[in-house]
Amino acid sequence: MNYDKTLAFAVRGVRFIGALATGLAAVGIAIALTVQTAAAASRIKDIADVEGVRENQLIGYGLVVGLNGTGDGLTNSPFTLQSLQAMLERLGVNTHGAKLKTANVAAVMVTANLPAFATQGTRLDVAVSALGDATSLDGGTLLVTPLLGADGEVYAIAQGTVAIGGFVAKGDAASITKGVPTTGRISNGGVVEREIDFKLATMTTVRLALRNPDLTTARRVAISINELIGQPVAMPTDPATVRLDLPNGFNGNIVDLLTDIEQLVVEPDQPAKVVIDEQSGIIVMGRDVRVNTVAIAQGNLTVTISETPQVSQAEPLAPGGATVVVPRTQVDVNDGSGAQLAVVQEGITLHELVDGLNALGIGPRDLIAILQAIKAAGALQADIEVL
Repeated sequence: MNYDKTLAFAVRGVRFIGALATGLAAVGIAIALTVQTAAAASRIKDIADVEGVRENQLIGYGLVVGLNGTGDGLTNSPFTLQSLQAMLERLGVNTHGAKLKTANVAAVMVTANLPAFATQGTRLDVAVSALGDATSLDGGTLLVTPLLGADGEVYAIAQGTVAIGGFVAKGDAASITKGVPTTGRISNGGVVEREIDFKLATMTTVRLALRNPDLTTARRVAISINELIGQPVAMPTDPATVRLDLPNGFNGNIVDLLTDIEQLVVEPDQPAKVVIDEQSGIIVMGRDVRVNTVAIAQGNLTVTISETPQVSQAEPLAPGGATVVVPRTQVDVNDGSGAQLAVVQEGITLHELVDGLNALGIGPRDLIAILQAIKAAGALQADIEVL
């Protein structure tokens, strides 16, 4: 039988030979062509953003009231009492010298995302998270809380009843907690008070920012746009940016142009990369990863310790007899000396390499060590990113 490729590995003293037969070559080519044809072609709107069209993060500090004794304590959360007193003073309530309790009050951080082009009166969902030692926000109501942007200006106001996704139930001897009762959300609890001025329609030049920067992808995006318009209006300026100019004589503004462009389909390119999470043993690899000719051998040092205690018991009615437990220990050492060097032929894909190792039952952690060793030898044509 003739073989196109031969993959041999010696792992833990076991030699594995995997071959692709000539009769299966046509099937493999057909599968490869199918995969290549079904490559992840995406719309431009799914792989690029228009510069300036983005969300803005908002944050605020507020108080949640109406809790059933699950609020902040006076000792560990003194800022809750200070905030409560300051709020009451602003409402005209004199709390000088009064001993207030905060068991029904919790200090919280309120966060929200301000969408692009949000106008005054637009409703936002807000997230509420306990700041002190409150045990639950169940049944609480967030008081009016200003939400600030990165510039310190107030862009929205939040208020409403907090809905949480967990609960706490406890008695004298036991308790049960489901989910996280110290965080919650207020659906449509925020109202936009200040707009961010960004006049997209009046612009004559915009920049498309690729979410995964790549020179080839940027060039493909520019070519696709120029073919649609019939003019050289798009030009890649760097791996992450494509500059787009409003065509001369275009009957419309930049918004109309972007509406047509974002539906164009482009096949994004990506560098060969292997992503490894050593803690969980997860390995993610790209389709373009290749392995050069390299010799591989793996051997593990295995130490096995077996404990077999034996009991020595005296004869019946023997004077001074006692039962003694005698330990018996057996230590076996296997250094994997039966492993042999095996040659991986040039041009083999990482997919074929991993298939061969998986056929031997190689675990993810051993596979990670093999890939890193191949990379260190300069035979793995890809970047390895360890999370």
